[in-house]
Amino acid sequence: MGLAWAAALPLVAGALALGAPAADAAGHDGGRHALQGTKPRWATDQADQGATAGATAVNARVYLAGRDAKGLADYAKAVSDPHSAQYGKYLRPAQVQARYGATQDQIARVTAWLKKSGLTVTGTTDRYVTVTGDAAAAERAFATDLHNYRKSGHTYHAPSATASAPSTVSDAVLTVTGLDNAPRMARHHSTELPPPSAVFRNAGPFSTYYGSRTNQNLPSAYGSKASYAIKGYTGKQLRAAYGAKKWTGKGVTVAITDAYASPTIAKDADTYAGRNGDPRYRKGQLSQVLPKDYTHIKECGAAGWYGEETLDVEAVHAVAPGADIVYVGAASCQDDDLLDSLGRVVDGRLADIVSNSWGDVEANETPDTAAAYDQLFQRGAVEGIGFYFSSGDNGDEVANTGTKQVDTPANSAWVTAVGGTSLAVGKGNSYQWETGWGTQKAVLSKDGNDWTDFPGAFNGGAGGGTSKTVAQPFYQRGVVPDALAKVTGGGAMRTVPDIAAVADPNTGFLVGQTQTLPDGKLGYEEYRIGGTSLAAPVIAGVQALAQQARHGIAIGFANPAIYQRYGTAALHDVTDHPLGAGRDLAVVRVDFANGIDASKGTITSLRSLGKDSSLHATVGYDDVTGVGTPGAGYVSSYRP
Repeated sequence: MGLAWAAALPLVAGALALGAPAADAAGHDGGRHALQGTKPRWATDQADQGATAGATAVNARVYLAGRDAKGLADYAKAVSDPHSAQYGKYLRPAQVQARYGATQDQIARVTAWLKKSGLTVTGTTDRYVTVTGDAAAAERAFATDLHNYRKSGHTYHAPSATASAPSTVSDAVLTVTGLDNAPRMARHHSTELPPPSAVFRNAGPFSTYYGSRTNQNLPSAYGSKASYAIKGYTGKQLRAAYGAKKWTGKGVTVAITDAYASPTIAKDADTYAGRNGDPRYRKGQLSQVLPKDYTHIKECGAAGWYGEETLDVEAVHAVAPGADIVYVGAASCQDDDLLDSLGRVVDGRLADIVSNSWGDVEANETPDTAAAYDQLFQRGAVEGIGFYFSSGDNGDEVANTGTKQVDTPANSAWVTAVGGTSLAVGKGNSYQWETGWGTQKAVLSKDGNDWTDFPGAFNGGAGGGTSKTVAQPFYQRGVVPDALAKVTGGGAMRTVPDIAAVADPNTGFLVGQTQTLPDGKLGYEEYRIGGTSLAAPVIAGVQALAQQARHGIAIGFANPAIYQRYGTAALHDVTDHPLGAGRDLAVVRVDFANGIDASKGTITSLRSLGKDSSLHATVGYDDVTGVGTPGAGYVSSYRP
């Protein structure tokens, strides 16, 4: 089954994209206001296939800037910074709308401009106006020609130059998305949803805790016999490892966003809790907010998202069994729908903490969409809502994309990027150590005498590194070494992640889910899973504990407070060699060749730990685990 990383689309930039390309500082050029980032980077002269036919359909979304975009960003920073006099002075959603939201006059002017251009307005909210029409009307509205471009073997239309809006609405328009029609779909890792995916089973043998079972007949690795991978950690083990103590998250609400919705989540989550020692769910403790209809079901692989929701819900409850959980599903894995899902959390103040296990590589980000995401994250910060995003499951992304890069939305300056570790919980639920999550895989030879191509090829690891597009945020100054922050050759940039938790599938979490069995029937089964899709909800659960310890006062955008704890006993400083320099670690894993049963045989492999592509977990801040993982005193450190 591998990793549970469900990736989605762009996000990023640390600031709103309201500037102009060349004219003046306000972005005005000949009576127009440039909308930066609306010409995608792939729309090059070399890829240009000529003008788009005027009758081609275009569906776009014009995001509204609101009253005071700079003021929103400034207050989001101040309200999140423990050193600020405004720290923790959150606003209610109605106050945010009154102070920073779009005015009726702005909406009216934007609507009139779009209609006058020949576009049809299909929807209006406090954050955006949606339109449809032909390419000719879109070109009139945004003063740019649409051309066809080749991208990844396909042809898509896109603006041939940066789009703009008239100066009469320059104060009202943040950006526009949809002028290019290249698919932007979250990858996981009729309107009726498909049945659950085919069953996946772990083969075993297993360890019940780290080091509990070792096969002395298998070849040695790094001077000793490696123990079997654990069956899957459960809530009691994770709570002990990350210092939960008496805290349960009571009085705190955690939101989870993914695409679609598992039809069996309530039953699966309660069954899992009962089987694995977690408290059963109170009435109303787990709820869902779902769209009226689903779209792009086939393209997004809708059934693949069921396991993601299951993992997220069960991991949060395992760590913070007293917290309420609200699942807010998106209509699809596309940016606009994911933004709507996040927007529901912010508009309704549905939760204090939001766990998100999706993302994409930074090269696929578009600044127009990034601006829309960041505006929403800032509004959340002002309300005291914190967003947590998985950092990715492909290390530095070179093996995956050929280019060293970070993932988005984790690279946004306004979210907490969660990296990953390999975790050893020993006998009696005792914390032993962690390495940065990054594995190399070597398969047992046919004669059983050695590990073929030891230590083997890179087999997945926590995402991390330095952004090429987002400047270093204030809370990373003085903590992130220049060797990382300035690695791109210019000024200091955003470095990922911020904090970390268990992610290695070989030291992963046990989940329970209804799946499609080999005979076609549905049945509940449990299996081990990992990825930073696990780390994000684990950290979200820990933050719920910390908020309870803080007497229920919202932590909000957590990065400034997290970095304030850097170098203290509140955090485990994770390295790739926790037992000492030169002492490498590994586990043995056995898998069914067909992922279901032994009919096609099994595959025994050695998974070396702490081998994350070109990334390294080192003493101090690093690009695999950030400032580290929650220690025994982390939750208690939030007590007033």
